[in-house]
Amino acid sequence: KDAKIGYSTINARAEEVANKPAFRDALRKRRCLVPADAFYEWARIDAKNKQPYAIALKSGEPYAFAGLWERWRPKDGEAPGTYLETFTILTTDANEVLEPIHNRMPVILEPKDYNRWLEPAAVERLPVDLLRPFPAERMTAWPVSDRVGNVRNNDPELLAPRA
Repeated sequence: KDAKIGYSTINARAEEVANKPAFRDALRKRRCLVPADAFYEWARIDAKNKQPYAIALKSGEPYAFAGLWERWRPKDGEAPGTYLETFTILTTDANEVLEPIHNRMPVILEPKDYNRWLEPAAVERLPVDLLRPFPAERMTAWPVSDRVGNVRNNDPELLAPRA
């Protein structure tokens, strides 16, 4: 009902997505892949401090998160013809690599499952079994500079291990 919700739904809990009105229809009809080669999470050190970590595949290869997309159009009379297109990344329980850092992780799909994730499916055949933690033995995490916490910083050095 409001464009602002598109900015607050960057993540969706995989175990709730089939029942949440904001995501239910997109799960059936608008699944997508969100490409990445790494992502960041922050581990709480104490009440005031957090340490950012980069997380990637040990192989260094790119991968894809399970995502949903949506198109929202304002009510008649509110800038007709303009659409807001958004996406959300599905999250699941953390695997052993992520657990010390955060209790959730994005759903990373295996390349062999990309087509199945993208194919339209009847409600009883939704690929929800793919919404699980990625194998920890294929992932790695390392501490990085707190520069990643500032949106003005956008350079390859953000992935460098913290000195």
